[in-house]
Amino acid sequence: MVQVRRILHVEDDPDIREIANLALAELGGFDVLQCESGAVALSKAEAFAPDVIVLDMMMPGMTGIETLAALRKIPSLAQTPAIFMTSKNVATEHQDVIQNEAAGAIQKPFDPVTLPEQIRRIAEAS
Repeated sequence: MVQVRRILHVEDDPDIREIANLALAELGGFDVLQCESGAVALSKAEAFAPDVIVLDMMMPGMTGIETLAALRKIPSLAQTPAIFMTSKNVATEHQDVIQNEAAGAIQKPFDPVTLPEQIRRIAEAS
């Protein structure tokens, strides 16, 4: 079971980053590193050593799927639970990737009050 303390959050939308940071850092008490792109996440993730990686599925440049694939090549992150956040219908869109590559998915818009517990529950079940 994963003990969640440090979350790497990769999201291109600044408003969503701000809401998620308030939810995760202030309400959830997590240490959160936010990155606005996959490229930035790749440059910072290994040093941060997250317990969980939370990624927007659809981002310009590197998508969340591409970002996760690149992060998985870093040995210390190869087994880190990943959770996708998506505005797409999780039940139908990218279900194969979610089942095979991630611990789970969270539908956007998300509830900031319940987001910390959702992430904790998905990560600990992985």
